[in-house]
Amino acid sequence: MEHQNVTLSIRKDLLRKVKHIAIERQTSVSGLLAGMLEELAQKGDLYSRSRARHIGMLDNAFDLETHGKTTWRREDVHER
Repeated sequence: MEHQNVTLSIRKDLLRKVKHIAIERQTSVSGLLAGMLEELAQKGDLYSRSRARHIGMLDNAFDLETHGKTTWRREDVHER
């Protein structure tokens, strides 16, 4: 897989904290960020596929023959 370098500008105090996190996880700052970005991209792909699947389910839902009109009143359904 081909890689490309990028330049990132962040606050020095934040970089110090991120370096400590990377050390704790036995990786580099670059590896830590690459993993997080990959996870973010995967979540976006999963969301898109899930959304498309659910929209497809709505398109193929049961036809209740109402044609978008309510044929009942709230009072009829929720008698007190």
